[in-house]
Amino acid sequence: MATEVKVPELPESVSEATVGEWQKNKGDKVGRDENLVDLETDKVVLEVPSTSAGVLAEIKVSAGDTVKAGDVLAIVEEGDGSDAGDDDDDDTSDDDKKAAADDDSDAKSDEAEDEAAEKADSGDDEAIASPAAKKLMDENDVAARNVEGTGKDGRITKADVQKAIDNKGDSKPAQGEDKSQSRADSSSEREEQAVSEQADRQALADAPSERTEQRVPMTRIRQRIAERLLDASQNTAMLTTFNEVDMKAVMDLRNQYKDKFEKDHEVRLGFMSFFVKAAVEALKRFPIVNASIDEGDIVYHGFYDIGVAVSSPRGLLVPVLRDADQQSYAQIESTIRDLGKRAQEGKVTMDEMSGGTFTITNGGVFGSLLSTPIINPPQAAILGMHATNEKPVVVDGEIVIRPVMQLALSYDHRLIDGRDAVLFLRTIKELIEDPARLLLQV
Repeated sequence: MATEVKVPELPESVSEATVGEWQKNKGDKVGRDENLVDLETDKVVLEVPSTSAGVLAEIKVSAGDTVKAGDVLAIVEEGDGSDAGDDDDDDTSDDDKKAAADDDSDAKSDEAEDEAAEKADSGDDEAIASPAAKKLMDENDVAARNVEGTGKDGRITKADVQKAIDNKGDSKPAQGEDKSQSRADSSSEREEQAVSEQADRQALADAPSERTEQRVPMTRIRQRIAERLLDASQNTAMLTTFNEVDMKAVMDLRNQYKDKFEKDHEVRLGFMSFFVKAAVEALKRFPIVNASIDEGDIVYHGFYDIGVAVSSPRGLLVPVLRDADQQSYAQIESTIRDLGKRAQEGKVTMDEMSGGTFTITNGGVFGSLLSTPIINPPQAAILGMHATNEKPVVVDGEIVIRPVMQLALSYDHRLIDGRDAVLFLRTIKELIEDPARLLLQV
């Protein structure tokens, strides 16, 4: 019996999706609820599982095709996919048929194993690796024989190649750490900018003496990001105010308790939880910053859903910490860690990125010294954190060296006056510089 695998109902406001990488090939056995293909929308990546166990008999669409809800993606034949044949035309006994089938199966199995071994020995990566894995092997000069395949019948997946690359870097001697780190950084950048874009840049770099150019389509998520950023710049009266914060008190507190914190809560104590807590307290004091504009009305939100911008291979995503005011430092750190990990894996859901009343973005993790973050509509403001660097400051009339971070608050001037914006940012500065005030809410 044949079963059609269709595009599921897409999230609200999403009309179509782009077909991503197929996880199974035609003829592969599939289990019920096993992922067959990824669909990329303008917000999230959806997995499409098989609705029945059997064999992937036919693939209807290719990677890169545009599909809509209800479109047929593939056909799955239930069972093992074998053809029973016509018993009336064959006088051979059932026992003889079974024996012959077993012999034929054994022979084919032996031939397949020999062929796979020959391909592995000859370095034929493409025959035993998925396309994405083959591409990653080519980019990092990794041979198939040095990668342990965990896919079906030992097939090499992209994750297998990445693991081999990471292990290769870890095994380098101390004097090679700089090169190893460079490769790790390069690999991370490829993931953040998408493998296909990196391949295009590499192709151009390999031919520096030629006047070459390449045209590649923007991913659906990248198109959506571009639309939202352009909308924010054109339809808001965006202004940015700046301040700087002395991080010494928070850093001392973190250094004092980070080991016990991690032991008790099984999560590292970072700076983001302090800024989330400080932002919530500042939003309580200045509710207009937590508001939004809706068709001429001001909507005041009596809750604090904080969006935290995280990078992913498909672009910048902003999952939301629901009711951040009710979460502990450990809960905030754990949630951010989980959302960041799943963002890298493309597993953040639409619901987790919907809503949000205020956003925090941390360009400092990449070394940014100062920037003007763009508002995430329909929110009215966004806080930008930056790198912490030592600099001379005046404390009690004396010049001392302190770790200082630049803060930026971009806000919609249609809704928020400059006075409120400046005082809001100053409140965050005061709370971070004296973190005891966060506990006492003073």
